[in-house]
Amino acid sequence: MTATTSKAPTLPASRGPISEAVLSALRGEAPELPVLADASPYGEDLQLALYCCYELHYRGFQEVDTGLEWDPALLVVRAELERIFLNALRADVPAGSDVEGELEELLVEHVDAFGVSHHLRRDGRLWQLREYVAHRSLYHLKEADPQSFVIPRLDGPPKAALVTVQHDEYGAGDPERTHSKLFADMMTELGLSNAYGTYVDSAPAEMLAEVNFMSLCGLHRALRGALIGQFATVELTSSPGSDRLVKAMRRLGCGPVAIDFYAEHVEADAVHEQLIRREVITPLLRAEPELAPDIVFGIRSSVFLADRLEKYLFHHWNRGESSFRERAGRA
Repeated sequence: MTATTSKAPTLPASRGPISEAVLSALRGEAPELPVLADASPYGEDLQLALYCCYELHYRGFQEVDTGLEWDPALLVVRAELERIFLNALRADVPAGSDVEGELEELLVEHVDAFGVSHHLRRDGRLWQLREYVAHRSLYHLKEADPQSFVIPRLDGPPKAALVTVQHDEYGAGDPERTHSKLFADMMTELGLSNAYGTYVDSAPAEMLAEVNFMSLCGLHRALRGALIGQFATVELTSSPGSDRLVKAMRRLGCGPVAIDFYAEHVEADAVHEQLIRREVITPLLRAEPELAPDIVFGIRSSVFLADRLEKYLFHHWNRGESSFRERAGRA
């Protein structure tokens, strides 16, 4: 048995019979798998189980055999969980093929928009900002890693342009400027733990689903178009949202180290927007026009899942409640 390094997180707590079965398998046991057919596609149990399966492709877990990354039995379970999740998304997200129209819509800042960044900018509380950052750490402490899976699935100009974007995401050669490191520094400044995986138990299924969608698309060549659509959604909408979060942090008295992460994204993602749109998507569709519906699916699914997370956060915050699932996450 080969365990992962000490930088890997510990296994999270289960949230139902499906995640318990997966976690038992990761502990080296031989669990009885529950019936998956009736599993809730966006539910806590399925999303945590899928998240744990995907984490084997990233940092893994402490005391978990690294060879389980390609364990046939786990891959069969993962494939069924993916099928349930993907089928739900295809049923809930309208189909389309007008990529340019979708990209134009992403760039529109509606006057009456009121998302998390708007709330934090206007009148959000510091504890809400800290909770939001803790939830987002599930992705940002491995920022750009899910999207890197798509690089070998591209060719020519789209690949070269995507690598240019990823070069920036990974600090342009400076390990202290990787976006994951900037996010970790922000967490420390805000009094949060920056250890990878700390807030998995605290994060709701809505957050897990966002990260799982990235991994799902990145790990399947058939979904490479959807991954490009997901990445485009992030890059085209990040700059104005990051600007609002910079202003929110200044209003709340956060220091420059905390602000640095979102300040970096105001500038970097404005450039990435053009690279993704003009130098990745345009030549990709010229070479493979049949990917247009998948790109639209990636965009619309990303927006759909982000909206679900925002509704979850506001459901709790509007009541003055913490959005953390576990009391330990409030430490």
